Amino acid sequence: MRRILRPLLPLLLLALATATPAQEFNCTVSVIAPQIQSTPKRIWQSMETAIRELMNTRRWTNRNFTQQERIEVNMLLTINEQEGLDRFKGTLQVIYARPVYGTDYNSPVIDLVDNDVAFNFLENTQIDFSPDRFTNNLASIMGFYAYFILGVDADTFSPMGGSEYYNVAQVIVNNAQNAAEPGWKAFEGTKNRYWLLDNQQQAVFRPFRQCLYDYHREGFDRMSTELDAARKVVATSIESLRSVHQAKPASYNLQVFFNAKGNELVELFKPVPAQEKTKLFTTLQIVDPGNISRYQNMMKGS
Repeated sequence: MRRILRPLLPLLLLALATATPAQEFNCTVSVIAPQIQSTPKRIWQSMETAIRELMNTRRWTNRNFTQQERIEVNMLLTINEQEGLDRFKGTLQVIYARPVYGTDYNSPVIDLVDNDVAFNFLENTQIDFSPDRFTNNLASIMGFYAYFILGVDADTFSPMGGSEYYNVAQVIVNNAQNAAEPGWKAFEGTKNRYWLLDNQQQAVFRPFRQCLYDYHREGFDRMSTELDAARKVVATSIESLRSVHQAKPASYNLQVFFNAKGNELVELFKPVPAQEKTKLFTTLQIVDPGNISRYQNMMKGS
């Protein structure tokens, strides 16, 4: 039973820097630098290895994960500038997908691109991370996304289950307020790490966090045995996001969610008679207006 028993485990955190095998993540990391030709490729390979080892070998919580339970994450770090021997700027794409019970399908939950990635890195060095202090921007960025993903993942298995992890991510954000690098402060924009976490913890986003649970645990995890009923739960969970959109129009969090979910929703509701999905279509036009053409394809059917 793949990760279904996890909500029954205590969601206590362990802020340890101990590196032990078979931990929480199965993180695939790629580092590319298409615009930089002069730097040896071994630098990018060293960076890739350091990030992968941090994500996959560090113990982020006090919970025991089997190999099958590890959280699937893909990270693509694109280096656009090298300002010095050890100074880099670029973007980070983060994709997290959750397994669906009773199937081999992984449902995408997070799909975002962080444009505020600037850091120092020396070849053949490990990334030293502690949530209690800011030591290096790359370390804090990776730690932030690790705990944010843990929070979202826990929300999909238990109502509001990710709060403890968001609290640790908040410590990371707080400790980065004096960092010279962007992405950590409220005034720098509405689509950065600060607002991704702040929104997630606001009361007006509770329906969104409940949607994460209903959509996945009560919806997709029942698809293999109760397709029609589960699909209705998914539709109802999306309807609940109207209140979030009304309170926070065009919020970063909803954009990240629908970046991940748009194609999935289209494929799920394509076979449904038009009269049964009209209400969902109307809601999607409101909460995700940037992808109206995608949802029009949903209305056309298969």
